[in-house]
Order: sequence, then structure tokens, then C-alpha cells
Amino acid sequence: MTAPRPRFAKRVYDDIRMDLPRVSPAEKARALRLADALGAEYPDARCELEFTSPHELLVATILSAQATDLGVNKATPALFARFPGPVDYCRATPADIEPFIRTIGLFRNKARAVHEAMKNVHERYADRVPSTMAELLTLRGVARKTANVVLGNAYAINVGFVVDTHIDRLSKRFSLVPASANVAQIEKRLMALFPRERWCDLSHQIIWHGRRACKARGVLCSEHQICGEFGTGCECRNLGGKRPRAEWARKLAERRGES
Repeated sequence: MTAPRPRFAKRVYDDIRMDLPRVSPAEKARALRLADALGAEYPDARCELEFTSPHELLVATILSAQATDLGVNKATPALFARFPGPVDYCRATPADIEPFIRTIGLFRNKARAVHEAMKNVHERYADRVPSTMAELLTLRGVARKTANVVLGNAYAINVGFVVDTHIDRLSKRFSLVPASANVAQIEKRLMALFPRERWCDLSHQIIWHGRRACKARGVLCSEHQICGEFGTGCECRNLGGKRPRAEWARKLAERRGES
């Protein structure tokens, strides 16, 4: 039996839903076809940050801002071993955290954010990472993207839709949102288009597609079935025959791992 959602989380979701854009049945049907295609292509898609508890996921997500998951995953084993729980961060200082995350961009700012967030988790929430959007947003270093990652992956609560750089890019290439849409507009439109119970899983599937196929540079729209069918807004598709054939061949060889 599925556990009921926290009442406060439901209220936050309902407030957002009242402000969601209207989408047509045809738009929803197309979005669902895309979701099904992504689900079939990436059935094992998951959060690629490595964690064993909600507070580890929160820390890793704060560290992942303007950094790669791979880089974060290289740093966090030693960090998590040194600071096993929120209270351990609280007893330390940002300077104590910095050496463990020095390889990650903006490490000094992130050390302060992690320290302050874990201090609040310890002092205000008895070492338990909050499970509501409103409470998570009170923590330093936490905006809606980070909160959605934690809620969806640590607590299986879908309050919103994660929008990172991959989802920003692909939602426009897939013509799910206008090319000029900002992060807030993208999130609300994706919430309106896709079934709520699929938001977290679908965010991972879109991110995996963005990392493995529909990259920011060197994309090959004609070489992937999903991009071929749904990538109607891709800027690369509009190049048409202008891209030299040899360049397409080189990109395809790189993608296949050929020399």
C-alpha cells in the first residue's frame, strides 16, 4: 500500500497546479508518446549521483551545481566517510569541508552552503532532511531543482519537475516548451504535459538521453529514432544539408567509438 503524501506537500503541489499552463489533448498525447519512447530506451535511468541517505543526496546535489555528477561522485566517498551525518557537518566548519571538495568548482561557496544546510537539518529538523518543498527551500544552497531531486529520489514525492541544463535543452529541442522559456516556465509546462507519477523517472530519462545521445554539441538528430521523431525544435535539424557530409561521418564515428 502506498504511503499517503504529506499534507503540506500536497498543498504546495495544488497551489502550483492552479498556475500551470493549459495544454491541449494533442500536446499531452504527443508528450506521452515521447515519455513512452524514453522509458523504453532508458528503462534503468536513475539519479547518477551516488548516495545512501537523504542527507547524502542533498549534499551531493548542492555540490553538483555547475559540476558533473562524475566529479561529485569522485569527491563524496571521502567526504561522506569524514562526515557521516548532519551533526558531523554541524560540528565542523566550512574550512574543514573544503579539502574534500576542492576538485569541484566553486568549492568554497559550496562548503559554506553544505555546512549551513546541514546545520539547519541538525538543529531545526533533528537530523532528518525535510520532505516538503517549502521546508527544503529554507536550506542554504537549495532551490527548486535541488529540492525536486531530493523529494523525488529520496522520498518518492513528485512535487515538481527537475529542470537542469539537459532538460532545459531537450525540452526545447523536443518542442515541449517555447525556445524562449525560462526554467520556471519549463517546469510548469512539463508538469502540465506529463503524468505526475512519472515526473521523477522521466527527468532521469531525459537527462540520460541528453548525456548519451542529444548532447549540447555534436548532435546527430538523424541518427537517433527519438530525436528523429520528436526533435522538431532542434537547432541542428535546421542545418539541413548545410553540414558537410564528411563532418556528419566524423561525428557518427566518434559516437560509435571508431577512430
